[in-house]
This record gives sequence, structure tokens and C-alpha cells, in this order.
Amino acid sequence: MKLRYDIIVIGGGHAGCEAAAAAARLGSRTLLLTMDMEKLAAMSCNPAVGGVAKGQIVREIDALGGQMGRITDHTTLQFRMLNRSKGAAMWSPRAQCDKRRFSEEWRRTLENTENLYIWQDAAVELLFDGDGQGRGARVRGVRTRMGAEFACEAVVLTAGTFLEGMMHCGASSAEGGRAGDAASHGITASLLRMGFESGRMKTGTPARLDGRTIDFSRLEAQYGDEKPAKFSFSGDTEAVKEQLPCYVVYTSPEVHDVLRSGFDRSPLFNGTIHGIGPRYCPSIEDKLRTFADKEQHQLFLEPEGRTTNEYYLNGFSSSLPWEVQWEALHGIAGLEKLHAYRPGYAIEYDYFPPTQLHHSLETKRVEGLFFAGQVNGTTGYEEAAAQGLMAGINAHRRRVGEEPVVLRRNEAYIGVLIDDLVTKGVDEPYRMFTSRAEYRILLRQDNADLRLTPIGHEIGLISDKRYAEFVEKKSRVESLVAFARRQSIKADEINDYLKSVGSELLTQGRKLYDLLMRNNVTFATLKNALTKLARFIEENGIDAEAIEEAEIQIKYKGYIEREKFIAEKLRRLENIAIPAGFDYHAMQALTIEARQKLDRIRPTTIGQASRIPGVSPADVNVLLVKFGR
Repeated sequence: MKLRYDIIVIGGGHAGCEAAAAAARLGSRTLLLTMDMEKLAAMSCNPAVGGVAKGQIVREIDALGGQMGRITDHTTLQFRMLNRSKGAAMWSPRAQCDKRRFSEEWRRTLENTENLYIWQDAAVELLFDGDGQGRGARVRGVRTRMGAEFACEAVVLTAGTFLEGMMHCGASSAEGGRAGDAASHGITASLLRMGFESGRMKTGTPARLDGRTIDFSRLEAQYGDEKPAKFSFSGDTEAVKEQLPCYVVYTSPEVHDVLRSGFDRSPLFNGTIHGIGPRYCPSIEDKLRTFADKEQHQLFLEPEGRTTNEYYLNGFSSSLPWEVQWEALHGIAGLEKLHAYRPGYAIEYDYFPPTQLHHSLETKRVEGLFFAGQVNGTTGYEEAAAQGLMAGINAHRRRVGEEPVVLRRNEAYIGVLIDDLVTKGVDEPYRMFTSRAEYRILLRQDNADLRLTPIGHEIGLISDKRYAEFVEKKSRVESLVAFARRQSIKADEINDYLKSVGSELLTQGRKLYDLLMRNNVTFATLKNALTKLARFIEENGIDAEAIEEAEIQIKYKGYIEREKFIAEKLRRLENIAIPAGFDYHAMQALTIEARQKLDRIRPTTIGQASRIPGVSPADVNVLLVKFGR
């Protein structure tokens, strides 16, 4: 057995699995260190992938050649496209998954990936050359709990919630990174010795419920889309055929009273928990304190698989004593006879402020060491997987002497995510929202392949076969848009249709393209009224996905062009480099706060510097005078 690998990935969660798969597929001999091979990419919290902004990230992962979208498609229980009533920039795919099969599919994928090897053990120490206090420190290997020592050229740390993990349920506390799994000790100490900063964060999870004891007849069912789509752009997956429903339930004033009776024993309120929790996914006790006037909160019952009775109660995460949770759950309509498999709990864990990273996700302090996932202060499977993918790509590229892949903010939500982390840092667990992206009309879920698949193919994660499929799809979209531009429509052949959809009638002929710019006119309904359009679509094999993409390009053309123009103007700042060792403290024209922030974060461009909190427009102008050409 060889104990030397090109790249070692620590942690088998969503970030670690993507990192290991990417690095190995690109040609690096890769070792994945995980404490439990039975729980690869485990869905420790809700059994779902995607959602608002998160769904866009998953499609971007797939477009680059990552695995999350493909594995989601193979294990979907229900698919919904969220925000369909809003503009296309807000459409967000979300899938309920069979959590057991999701993990099994990941294991099957990893075990059959060339160059990828798995070792079940806990990493307890990172090994370095150099002391980390000056330049030249680099990672050289990992030591495990069993005493094995593995040498490598790069390490990707994706330890999730396991670093010094501590679980809390009422007055009970126990070490662990997840219910049933031990915490990871030693890694934080290794990094602190090298001069890294660390902090504590907190997350939580709700009770898991036995579906046999739930009265579903009293609950509001929530079904998937009538015509479900899928995540992967690849032709080797298909949309889910048999969907399972979710259910909506509500708390009540009586339930709230029960929950409040346990506040004095809540580790969240009595000082036991010191970690920072996620503002956008609060515990039920947080909700009651923050929204004290609300008489009810909406919750969602989500199935955890096709062959289990286990349900996840989304919106009810808690660290209250188990008996308080038990009593409160029984007060919810439909859950009066409930049996719970296990109560909710909170978990605290170590993270490392991500301003200590380059945009490649390599640490600034130690060469060859990359961080990805919750160790960077993020929350969510999707954000973790995106970071893991990019860290795996860039660890490989560093090893072979190639420039890192760094996505810009106008190229991908992944670019927004990483730039936010590295430039702004975090003061709470980071979650992606569409509002974080300035160019969200450009960064739609439907065009992720058009934006990123050429990059995935260029770096080697998208096969020639799949790239050829992409080129064909792009050609079909372009041909349909071109057909709409050149095709003239007479008033007498379209007015009956326009009247049926409540649109203004024509008095003279118009191009099909102009008609499609109307809100209530779509290709789907038009092809039933226009034989020549239906014939063109059929003869050219234009599928529903290509039709939707063409329609979005037509309807949002003005908005898309405006965002491209703005992005191009701002890109000038991204192209003005700042020398790596520049002494900001010598520039007295900068504010003291700007000098301190710039010296700590060390931006590589003026564009990045402009996004650092505390750096004012006046400070940016000073930098432009110094470095602009």
C-alpha cells in the first residue's frame, strides 16, 4: 500500500465528495479520508437539494462537471421549480431526495472513480514544512487516529461540523459532529499552531418523526410539479416519475407556550452555546423570541425516503430539552399520537474565518492547503459542494502548475459565494440568496450550462461526448431564436390566439420575436396556433429545455444586455492588479480602517478591494490613482 498521494481530502461530506471526485477525475492520485464510509455525503439535516439560489448553485456544479445534480436526479422523491410566478432570474429548482440512496449513490460514484482511494479513519493532525509564521510554510501530509501517516502535495480540509463538535439538547451535552458520530480532535490545534484564526459556529436540526403515527388526513399536502424537470444537463439522468408529497403543518399559541416553558433550560439562551447560529434558518425557540407576536409558524413534513417511515420536520430545529420538544410536537394538529425517532439538537463546531483564503480557496498562510465547506463559515449542502468542487479543481491545478479557476461574480453564483467569503468574511453561517448576486438576471438556473460548461470542458471535467451534446443544445436554442427573428406573422393568422390569451390584437404583421416579448405569449401555446412554428420545432428536434432557454433569452433581452453592459464596465476594476506585498500603511491618503482591512485581507485587484466592508469609494479612488493605468 502506497502512503503517498497527490491530494488528500479530509471529510466525506458534500464538500469532500465533490473535491475528491474532481481532483481524481482530473488526474491526481487522491485519498479521501472519512470517519464513516457508510455516510458519504450524508444529509445530516433536511433531505433536500436546491431551493432559492441554492438550486442555481447545483446546476452550476453540474455544468462544470460536478456530481451533485446527477446524484440528486437519481434519488429524487419530489421536484419543484420554486418562484415560477416571478421572473426567470428567481426560478429555483428544489428536490426532495431519498437520503439513504443519495449517500449510496455517492459511494458508488466514488468507489468507481479512477485515481480515487478511500481510507476510513479520523485525521488528527496536519503535517507541515515551516512554522507558518513567515513565508514558505507548506502542507506535507496528514496523521490519522489509527497512527497512519499519509504524505501529499495538497490537502483539502472539508471537516464540516466535526471539528471539536459539541451537541446540545437541553442540559445534556456530548461531543460529536452529528448524532451517532464522534467529533474530530487535533486538526484545529494543528492550524492554530500555524497561526490561523478560528471561531465557533452553531447549527441545529429538528426531531425526526415516525410517519406511522401521523394523521396525514388532517394535513395539507404539498405536491411536486405536474411536469417535473431535473438538475443535471447531462442526458444520462431523467426526471422523477413517481413523486411523494410533502405536508404543511402549523404551530399554535398552545404549542408556543409549551416551548417557552423550556427557555430557561435552553442552551441557546442560558449561555451554554457560544457559537453563532444561522439567522436565516433559526431554531424554533429563536423564532418565538424574534417573532413574539406571531401566533403560528408554518412547518413542512418532508419524507426521508421511499422505504422508510421517517419524516423530517422542516422549520422546527431545536436544542430545547427533549421532553419539551416531545410535548410541543404532540400539540400540533395531526401529530397528537406522534412517536418521534429522536429529538432535535444543536451542534457547535470550529470554523476558520475565510478571509484567510485566496479566491482559489488555498490558504494564504500555508501553501497547498485548501479549505472548503462549513469550515469556511457557510451553511448548506449546496454551498459546501460548490466550494469542494472548486477546491478540488484548484488543488489539482496547483499541483500540475496551472493557474487556478476563479469564477467572477458575473459568471456564477459560485463566484459570488467565494468572493463574498474571501473578501467580506462571515459573522454568521453564510447562506446563498439571489439578493447577494448583482447580476442575477445573467446567473439564471436555465443558462448555467451556457455560462460554465465550456469552462468545465476546457479544464477536463466535461467529457467530449457531453460537450458535443451541449453544443447541439446551444445550436438548437440559437436556431429557434433566429427563426423567431425572421418569421413574419400576419394579423389574421394570430389574432384569434392573441384574443384567447388576453393580449392586444395586431393591426398589421409583426415578427414572431416581437410577439414573444409579450408577457402572456409563449412558445408552448403559440405552437398550437402556428403550424409553421410547430413544424420547425419538430423538424429540428428542439426539446422543452431548449424552448424555455430561447424564450427567456427573447423575453429578457433588454435586461440581460443591460446587466452585461454594467458588468463589463465594472470588470475594469477586476483587471487592475495590486502587487502582492504592497504596504497599505504607507498610503496616508487611505483611511485608517481601509489600511487595516486591506492589509489583513490582501486583495489582489481593486475590484476585490472595493467590496471589502470598510473600504469607501474615496479609498478606491486613491487606489485607482496609485495603480490605475
